[in-house]
Amino acid sequence: MRDFHQPGRSTVFAQNGMCATSHPLAAKVAVQMLEAGGNAVDAAISAAVLLGICEPQMTGIGGDCFFLISPAGSDEIIALNGSGRAPSALDAAVLRAAGHSVMPTYDANAVTVPGAIDAFCRLSKDHGKLGLKNILAPAIYYAEAGVPVGPRTSFDWSEAEGTPKGAGAKHYLINGKAPKPGQVFRAPKQADVLRRVAEHGRDAFYEGEVAEDMVASLRAAGGTHTLDDFSSTACEYTTPISGTYKEIELVEHPPNGQGATAILMNNILSEFDIAALDPLGTQRAHIEAEAAKLAYGARNRFLADHDHMSRLDHMLSMDTAKALAALIDPNRAMAEPAKLSEQVHKETIYLTVVDKDRMAVSLIYSIFHSFGSGIASDKFGILFQNRGAGFSLEEGHPNEALGGKRPMHTIIPGMLKKGGKVIMPFGVMGGAYQPNGHSRFLSNMVDFGMHAQEAIDAPRCFSDAGDMKVERGYSDTVRQELSDLGHSVSVPETPIGGAQAIFIDEENGVLHGASDPRKDGCALGY
Repeated sequence: MRDFHQPGRSTVFAQNGMCATSHPLAAKVAVQMLEAGGNAVDAAISAAVLLGICEPQMTGIGGDCFFLISPAGSDEIIALNGSGRAPSALDAAVLRAAGHSVMPTYDANAVTVPGAIDAFCRLSKDHGKLGLKNILAPAIYYAEAGVPVGPRTSFDWSEAEGTPKGAGAKHYLINGKAPKPGQVFRAPKQADVLRRVAEHGRDAFYEGEVAEDMVASLRAAGGTHTLDDFSSTACEYTTPISGTYKEIELVEHPPNGQGATAILMNNILSEFDIAALDPLGTQRAHIEAEAAKLAYGARNRFLADHDHMSRLDHMLSMDTAKALAALIDPNRAMAEPAKLSEQVHKETIYLTVVDKDRMAVSLIYSIFHSFGSGIASDKFGILFQNRGAGFSLEEGHPNEALGGKRPMHTIIPGMLKKGGKVIMPFGVMGGAYQPNGHSRFLSNMVDFGMHAQEAIDAPRCFSDAGDMKVERGYSDTVRQELSDLGHSVSVPETPIGGAQAIFIDEENGVLHGASDPRKDGCALGY
């Protein structure tokens, strides 16, 4: 139990349904969908699309998403991959010949076809109850009426103020500036697009006038995208992967997401007695950082589009984890073992919903970097993700850029099971941090007995490409001791990531909602 003399958040309890998101308005809309007779899928999609208006620097209909869904009355978990593919003409050899050694970041060549709308439409049809017209209505309304910008959102917006260019600046800046907290942001052209999707489904986005606007804008910016690339976009149901950490099963999306990295990291940490350490002490932070380096090193060598990856079993093997754990020196930091194959970013939204029938949805949705590529379509202002920046240009690498291929993705929704039963959908935003975040969140609960809100609130650290980021919640003594061990320590300008979770308390018939104070959002139930 938290100290009520100190600032903090209480767990939110409800019996009939719960949503946890990074923006209060999205949480409210999700609960309204549940109260109107919708299920967790309806509520999650409705909230997610609205977050593209509330937090457009984080996410939007020009991006990708991944779902994990546990249907009502079942402990089965379904995975839906809503990430788009590179345009068919993308060729790493051409980019190398043009002088690129890594994928360009704010460039049309980094724009993969947006997959989220196709996934939302498919999931609504297959597992929703209310239909697209109903679940898109709130986002359409608020896109036109506007949403007051939250404090954290305004901070992130202003940091990336220079990223949107041309049509991007026109649609996502107000008089050339990022909006201040409380200033109202409107996106009426997106309302037009969403109306068309609500009426005619995914074809209204991937074909016809909207697709023509997107393709023409991308080609004018130097892209190779075609109408066929858009019309052929299709999400895909996949089989989740999982690993067990001290009787708790962590369920993740398979590649091209990086969930295997979180499982490998947990497996490495299971070789150490983490529970015997101080949860906010130097040794735990050091061992976790070293495990992350090794797990991320494997990710950077092996992880790619599932159709191009051959080492998944190797990443999930306990033999691999044991061999890597043996490389960790408790008294000295190692160098980063493998070069990053992705571009670092921190912009993502995650939300989770559980309904009265205990259908659970874990959803993550992103445009990659803050404001994605910075390129928006001229007419409708659809802001394009730059997920292609996650490709490698190394010849022969499994994640080498190629037309029709999905890039390695950082965004990963999670679910926890115990004794075969789903007990918690959760996710941790924060780009490259996400596997480390999944592992830290799980360890906080399993090793140190924290409840979900406490596990989210607790200070974080992350060895990020040679920079040991340590939040201000740690003591100066810990920072100095980490430096003495050989880590290059810094205090990050922004907090590390953000998380949402819902614990399903079957014994009492109650849902426990937890939401990260590092964001503007909340958990809300009824």
